[in-house]
Amino acid sequence: MNILVCIKQVPGTNKVEVDEETGVLKRDGVSSKMNPYDLYAIETALRIREKTGGTITAVTMGPSQAQDVIKEAYMMGVDEGYIFSDRRFAGADVLATSYTLSMGIRAIGEFDLILCGKQTTDGDTGQVGPALAEYLEIPHVIWVKGIEEVDENSITVEQDMADCTAIVRLSYPCLITVDKDIAQPRLPSYKKKLKTRNRPVKIMSFDDFADKNEDNYGLSGSATKVERIFPPDSNDDHIMFEGTGEKLSREIYDILVKNKIV
Repeated sequence: MNILVCIKQVPGTNKVEVDEETGVLKRDGVSSKMNPYDLYAIETALRIREKTGGTITAVTMGPSQAQDVIKEAYMMGVDEGYIFSDRRFAGADVLATSYTLSMGIRAIGEFDLILCGKQTTDGDTGQVGPALAEYLEIPHVIWVKGIEEVDENSITVEQDMADCTAIVRLSYPCLITVDKDIAQPRLPSYKKKLKTRNRPVKIMSFDDFADKNEDNYGLSGSATKVERIFPPDSNDDHIMFEGTGEKLSREIYDILVKNKIV
């Protein structure tokens, strides 16, 4: 089975600058990590490969420093990795990001199963996976919390529907987005780090894609634009109380009454 996992490098800190003109995050040189939900997608891919055999390819879109998350994926057991990197991809919203990923995946080849994390911690839309499936014209299921069965023709999954669980069978090729309850991700292996340290990370750019219309990528291909972005207000004010339990409870109660909470 040919499995592909979409991963993303996200800021490892909330101290990220924003481009005032474009409204997008300045990612270059920022401390980064792999999107946590993507770790569950990789783990799911590894477990499926253990049952069915085959290969796992990881892809990401971003600057050259995104090689770090591909190398981390290698240390977990992924076979091959690609970065879709080009200045013309910068500033992409969900629509343009999904389209860019779809063009990159088509350029690489055909896959039976594509896995994505449920969402990313920087965008939190949860829309890239479904949009990617639409561009690739393949069926998809989101919020997958378990794999029921995998065979050479299809995969059966448990879908979390908030108030119930749906059992869905999908024929290949297809795409699923996985939630954090699906499996416990394994740690990167030091042995695999040594084994894969010289394994190349393949970089693909706009010139490698079939669609040469620049208006379909990056800011030009984005249907939405951020009007304003700002960090949340922080409130570090606090009050310290000392005394017996009875005294403390009375003081806390008085504050709740004063603020009309009770």
